[in-house]
This record gives sequence, C-alpha cells and structure tokens, in this order.
Amino acid sequence: MAHHFANTIPTRLLMWQRVREYAVPPSMIETATARRVVGDWAGACAAARIDIDLDLRAVRHRHGIELVTRLRADLRRLAPDLLRWHMPRIAPAGRLRPGLTISLAHYRTPGATTLQLVVRTPPAWTDAGQRMSLALWEGQGEKSGDGVPGYRSHPHPHPDRRFRLDLHRHLWDAGRSGELARRCGAGGTVAVAPPPPPGPPRAPGLSPWAVARWAAEAELLLRAEGRPRGAFAVRLGERSRTVLELVAPDDSHAPTLRPLRETPAPQDIAALPLLPEAAARVPPDLELLRAGLVAAERLHPLVAAALAAYGPTAAYGPTTAYGPTAAYESVVAFGRVAAASGPVPEPGDPHRVECRGQVHRIALRDGVLTAVDHDPDQLHREELLVALGGPPLPCLRAIDTVHRTPEALPAVRERLDHGDVAGALAVVEGLLGPGAVLRDGPLREELESAAARRIDHGLFRSGLFRSGLVVGRTGVSAGAVEGGNAAGTGHAGAGRRPRIDRHTPPAARLKRSRRARPRNGQID
Repeated sequence: MAHHFANTIPTRLLMWQRVREYAVPPSMIETATARRVVGDWAGACAAARIDIDLDLRAVRHRHGIELVTRLRADLRRLAPDLLRWHMPRIAPAGRLRPGLTISLAHYRTPGATTLQLVVRTPPAWTDAGQRMSLALWEGQGEKSGDGVPGYRSHPHPHPDRRFRLDLHRHLWDAGRSGELARRCGAGGTVAVAPPPPPGPPRAPGLSPWAVARWAAEAELLLRAEGRPRGAFAVRLGERSRTVLELVAPDDSHAPTLRPLRETPAPQDIAALPLLPEAAARVPPDLELLRAGLVAAERLHPLVAAALAAYGPTAAYGPTTAYGPTAAYESVVAFGRVAAASGPVPEPGDPHRVECRGQVHRIALRDGVLTAVDHDPDQLHREELLVALGGPPLPCLRAIDTVHRTPEALPAVRERLDHGDVAGALAVVEGLLGPGAVLRDGPLREELESAAARRIDHGLFRSGLFRSGLVVGRTGVSAGAVEGGNAAGTGHAGAGRRPRIDRHTPPAARLKRSRRARPRNGQID
C-alpha cells in the first residue's frame, strides 16, 4: 500500500516554525546588529542574551598580543543573534539544547595548547531566560575553568564533537553568512545513500539529510583532523550510525564516498571522526521554505539573503552587495515586516460583550482595561457585590477572563519559554494596559514562574548551589547539586544527603563528622 504524504508535515518542522517565530525576536536582531556594525561586540552579545566569560587582558598576558588580535577579530565578526538562530534545540518546545559546549574557532599557539572560542548552554534545570555564555577553552586541565562562572558545575565543559561550528563559520560569522546557500545541501548529486533513519516515511523534498554535501563536508572534517582521506561516521539516530569512506583517485579529482566493506566494531566507530550535525542535516530554514511554512521575510535577514533563491519569495536582493550598512537596513526592514504581519489588534477595535440585552464595549482607558459603557460608580458597586458573593456583570466577567486566561496566553507562554520576557510583557500590556494589576490565574502564574526560574540561573552563574545549604526560590534547602541537577526546587526533596567535599562550609563539615550528630539528615 502506497504511503500518502498529504497534510503530513513532520512534527520537527512544526517545532522549528514556532522557534523561528518566538526564539529570536526582531527587536533582538535589530539591537544586536546595530551594536555589531559599530564594533561593540560585547553590547551585541548582551542584546542577544549571551554572557561574556573571557577577559581579553588576561588572555593577552597569558598568550600574547598575536592571539588576542585574532580573537578580537573573530569577536567583532560574531553575530550573536545569528548564532542563537542556528543553535541546536530540543523538542517539543524548541528550547536550547542544554549542557552543551560548542566550539566556534580554533587558535594554534606556539606551545602544545590549542585554544578554542566556545559557547555554552546552561544545564536544563537553570535554562530560564535561555541565556548562553561565551568563553575560551584551553584544552585539558583546570586552567580552562579558572574564574569562569558555572564552569565546574557545567555537565559538559569540553567541546562537543557532534555539535561544533568551527567548521561552519557561516552560522555565526556575519561576513561569511552568504556561504549558507552553498553549504546547505540544496542541490547537487547524491554520491551515496545512507540507510534510512528510523521513523515514518517522509514526503519527497522534506528529507532532513544533506547527503549531497557529505563528501565536501567530510573532506573539511578530515582535513581539520589532519587526515587527507579516510573513514568517518555519521549519526543517523540515537543508536544508529553509518560509516563511510572518503576516497579520490588523486588530488585533482573531487572526492567521493563509499561504504566500508566490513562494518567496524562499535568502539572503532566511536573513535572515528564524526560528521557535525550542521553538515549532516539540511538547515531547518531551507526545509521550512520548501514546505511553505515560513516566508523569506520572516527569517533572519542574513539567512534570508542567503536562501532567497530557494524560497517562494525573494524578499532580499543578491548577497554580493550585503555589506554592514545594507545589513542594518535589512534588519530594520525585517523588524517592520515582522511587526506589521504579527497579530496586532487595531487601536479603535474594542472588545464587545452582550450585557443586559445590549452590546457594550471593553477597551483601554487610562492604561487599564475597563467597561467604557458603564458608569464608574456603577462599576464600583458591582465590584463590591461580587466581593460579597453576588453575580458579576457580563462586562466584568469578560474583563476578569482576560486578566486570568487571555486568548494570547499561548503566545505569552512561548515567549517566556524562549526567554523573551520583554516581548511577553509587551503582549500583556497590549491586552490589559500598563496600569493593570494581574489577578490570580494562569497568566499571573506563568509570569511569576518565569521570574522565579531566573533565580536558578543566577545561582548557577554564581556557584552558590555547590554549597551544603542551597538558597533557592523556595528558601533554604538541604542537598547540594552534583552533576547539574536541580537545587532547592523539586529535586531537593529526593532524600539525598549532600556530599562532603572541599566546597562544604567548615561548620557543616564539623557537624557531619560528630558522633552526636542528628540522624534526621538535616544540617542546622
């Protein structure tokens, strides 16, 4: 029986559609671009919610002026909003993949040390605000974490092989963003077909694998590993990997791929170079354009300029003349298009409610949502009757519903999940007015929860959760966090006793070592 692909859009594409709408708002892109084009790379990172965990003066004192010059040049070319746009994410909400250390650039030094500019995502329990951090990794040893907030508590402080962007500078370097069209696997011939990944069959044209680019990307990977030719692995699924070999008659011929005659042992496959995720898969933006789930003008301006030829519309001109001034103008235009196409209500269109046989209006007056067709004294009397247990007016019932569970609650929740607190508050103020007082309900709970979760990120950055007593948003709780688990919120009540190490306060260590210590597992 033939498979029918009508109306079978993959769930992964629906997730990326929501990510492209909420994860990197137009205001962030516009602010970060405006600061980047004037050379303020630190301000651009702040606008994109990226913390700076490196000190250029300390790097110059330790490694010399030549390395600092190269590092500063890369930081000025860094587009932090573009980096956030291309960061790996997890289903179903599309949040940043937690606990990652991704390499952005390598720097060779006269010694044996290889420095790497890396970006880190916090653990899952402290990813409120969806913030990232930029640091310099100095290879093996404890020197990489000296003075870096949250380094010792990071679950994976070493760069990840699967998610690496040092071979894909076009995903974070504003000057090379136009290479996305050439390296996205949009065209070309398939040299070798990998075994199909597990899951339901996909519609033609919606395959996520960039097989046509695997040979060229594998050549870059092996060259970076110091191997002109050889075998490499491609991760197709959680427990599925294929091993291919890059071969060519000589240097004048384009390399091709072929499967190995004998399947290596699992430990040998794990030791092979791994093709990065950015090279193995087609970028989600290209898939969204092909599926018609997003318009080109809704993409990041740098991405839209590179993929204009593959989308249904070519909103941006050729990429050859895309300089800093043109980039800033395109970003401003992108913000205007996004604001114009969003669900913004008209200012003269108030809510209408049938109240006592008449149609009454509900609109913003003096910064507060109110029933404009009722006298203020009448509204005050009705509110007193409701407080005494009487039935509310339909107008007051409608206002109460908007305060507790508005129709825009899913949009507010999506923005809060991706760390866009300013955008969520702007939606709430547009609904209720800047002078409104939130009432108990799902809307207030979402805002309070988002504010409370940011405390966990502050504890992670400061390293306070490493001590025996952890001050969380629910107060003082026993049970230190080891390996990136939560502290003081949900995980502290699991019955685990805090581990004694050199970070344990002396008073707590002394009480735990006494024979007459309390047997209830609590430390006073």
